[in-house]
Amino acid sequence: MMKRRRRTEILIRGESSLAHKFAAEIVQTYDCLEIIAPHYGLTMVKMRESAKNSLFYLGEVLITEAKVEIQQQIGIGLVTGMEMELAKNLAIIDAAYKARLPEVSKWEKELLRAEQYIREVKAKEQAELFETKVNFETMDV
Repeated sequence: MMKRRRRTEILIRGESSLAHKFAAEIVQTYDCLEIIAPHYGLTMVKMRESAKNSLFYLGEVLITEAKVEIQQQIGIGLVTGMEMELAKNLAIIDAAYKARLPEVSKWEKELLRAEQYIREVKAKEQAELFETKVNFETMDV
């Protein structure tokens, strides 16, 4: 089974329709109790300073958070920015995984396909950047 961090990253970076599809599949079959409705908040961003290897706070970032319960399992959805629907969908998906609902086993292939697509798009963007890179060693002065 895919780890929570990897799964969430795919759902956030990929098509938002995938998270919506998974959440809708769960909501139509199971009772979904909204513990905390999606709401905005601020959180501090921690960074590691490389020279001294010490932690410091870079600043605050706007987040959207939601919590739901499905079959006595609490799911949390937390995303940067103003993304109410995505936060709720992530919470529903998280609760579904924690409750080990049978639907989640079918999602693995779709998540892997979405992850591959994200990699391909990123590789294409990097290739386009390298095409515009200037090689200063070959420039005549």
